[in-house]
Amino acid sequence: MLEYYYADKLNYAVAGTPNRLEYDQGFFVKLGDGAADVKPIAHLYKTQVYQLARDLDLPQAIVRRPPTTDTYSLPQGQDEFYFSVSYEVLDLCLYGKNHGLDAETLSRHTGLSSQQVLDIYKDIDRKRLATRYLHMPPLLAAPVPEIVP
Repeated sequence: MLEYYYADKLNYAVAGTPNRLEYDQGFFVKLGDGAADVKPIAHLYKTQVYQLARDLDLPQAIVRRPPTTDTYSLPQGQDEFYFSVSYEVLDLCLYGKNHGLDAETLSRHTGLSSQQVLDIYKDIDRKRLATRYLHMPPLLAAPVPEIVP
């Protein structure tokens, strides 16, 4: 919130860093990355973010560091905590879901059974439904006419 305070005070924009997987599945804080003015990597799948980091030749200590939830003191990645499968698999499943691929086709590319893919598709739908509020604009009590300078 301190960053947003100073950004407002100095008329700056705040950049948030949710990737496509996190943004789609609502794995971000509404007044954290969710409130950011610009989300430059929200269209990139998690595996594409890692590839971009390698292409930009970022230090390996950064590229190889697994993202954490910072929720528990025990070492645990976001994939274990929230997604239940690896990023590589979930990126493929999210892509498949978004492009209408059936579970049998996707199972051949992920090493999962068709039933496991269907279970992941259901989980994607449940998370989208449960976190829909994170993507909603503010509500107004009454319509406000457009402000023209």
